[in-house]
Amino acid sequence: MYAFDFHRPATLRQANSLVGKLGDAKILAGGQTLLPTMKQRLASPSAVIDLSGVPELAGIEQKGRNLVIGAMTSHAEVATSALVTAALPGLAALAGGIGDPHVRHKGTIGGSIANNDPAADYPAGLLALGATIVTNRRKMPAAEFFTGMFSTALDEGEIITKVIVPIGAKFAYAKFRNPASRYAMVGVAVGKKGSSVVVAVTGAGSDGVFRWTEAEAALGKRFNAKSLDGITNPAAKDLNSDIHASAEYRSHLIGVMARRAVTGATAK
Repeated sequence: MYAFDFHRPATLRQANSLVGKLGDAKILAGGQTLLPTMKQRLASPSAVIDLSGVPELAGIEQKGRNLVIGAMTSHAEVATSALVTAALPGLAALAGGIGDPHVRHKGTIGGSIANNDPAADYPAGLLALGATIVTNRRKMPAAEFFTGMFSTALDEGEIITKVIVPIGAKFAYAKFRNPASRYAMVGVAVGKKGSSVVVAVTGAGSDGVFRWTEAEAALGKRFNAKSLDGITNPAAKDLNSDIHASAEYRSHLIGVMARRAVTGATAK
């Protein structure tokens, strides 16, 4: 690890000021990606801004028909929250299936979506739920926020402050996980609110999370796992093929995980 300056602001205002002053500084949320890459000298920022001392960035509350989750809220807190469990049990289950206990207690929802790992769970879940990402500058729907592999719509110096998740949807997430990393080799999130259905796939696409529109159309007519029978999996999405699974196997898993997610959503 190369030498760097460490800053731990106590308020969002202080964090904004530091980000503006320090050109190549990196923001530290949970550190589950940043710290390993720094230890391996794959990243060498001159400064690190730790947001763990900013209380206004953490916590979960319900406001009207939305859950508001602070960016520094850990996966474990989302998984065990009484509010989340009551309003969106599928989201609590998603958070509870991330990594291992260490990752769940240190990793944060804001850090996860800012990194936008192509095999991460939250991007698919938030896309299927129609969530809104709030930063220190603006609000963005999840559909506009996730732009590609390890890529988001965040601008330089922009800090995620919270995530707004509508409640009242039928929602579930199912994944086939890598037994070592617990990342999704394929994960499918399905959300239905009114007549609108969103099916979001993670872990399979070479460009990150994407929507399976053919499945959405079929489920929009009849929200049942059998509606996916005969639906062509999105092989045109340039699926990943690696030592863990071929593109053909991932294509098969998309259908399997989608059916499980639909079944889970209809059971709640």
